[in-house]
Amino acid sequence: MKILVTGGAGFIGTNLIKRLIKEGHDVSSLDNYSVGTRNNHVDGCEYMTGDICDIMELTDQKFELIYHLAGLSRIQPSFTNPTRTFDVNTIGTQRVCEFARTVRAKIVYAGSSSKWHNPYQSPYSTCKYLGEEICKMYKLTYNMDIEIARFYNVYGPYEVVDGDWAAVIGIWRKQIRDSQPITIVGDGEQRRDFTHVDDIVDGLIKISNTNHKQDDAWELGTGNNHSINEVYQMFKDKFNVDCVYIPDQKGNYRVTLRERDDALDLLNWKPKDRLKEYILNLNK
Repeated sequence: MKILVTGGAGFIGTNLIKRLIKEGHDVSSLDNYSVGTRNNHVDGCEYMTGDICDIMELTDQKFELIYHLAGLSRIQPSFTNPTRTFDVNTIGTQRVCEFARTVRAKIVYAGSSSKWHNPYQSPYSTCKYLGEEICKMYKLTYNMDIEIARFYNVYGPYEVVDGDWAAVIGIWRKQIRDSQPITIVGDGEQRRDFTHVDDIVDGLIKISNTNHKQDDAWELGTGNNHSINEVYQMFKDKFNVDCVYIPDQKGNYRVTLRERDDALDLLNWKPKDRLKEYILNLNK
């Protein structure tokens, strides 16, 4: 199958492309490298440099399936640059849907668990909410094959470890490598449904292959969550590292946890809570 992965040089995109290439697909990536890196390139994939807002320039290429993973994926940077967040996460998603309509491709869109919280508490959550609504509009109005996969706190190989786009596991890995104490935002009692990227990739592929149609979104979370303090204890047990608490940040929510079991029941998707095992196998 001829497949396009937007954001293919990023964290989840790289893991997905490795799996797709292994399965024998003809895979291309579209990435502007604002977050992704060329160090993540996978042999056998065609990498195109470009912005999803300009994706209509590729209409001479006929893809059967698009995994739309490109986006600005963190809450805090969205407060600093809401316009860029809106351009990429909302306008960019509309452009991808229009491109897919033109080339007659199926879309699997990367949604966000922020859907279950106040969608207006940050530019990021609003733009991801609107991205889902745009996908649903194209699906209903143009009878397109579009499915939404909603992610929960993904971690694993190729995750970003520094800069604005790093999440907590990646940030802590770098702090440990730099012999710094781990920073815990707020009181550390906020809980997160940490999902390994291998399970996310497995879910994405099952979603692209299923004949079941989801009116809302496929929830890709483990159904278990851990407090940040609990995760710190896992790191402390492994690395004997100290921590410091810093003030809470605007836009953060207290709990993420998979809300629906459709992916388990209809896709036979079986995620594992492997966070402790993952941390135990980490090296500095």
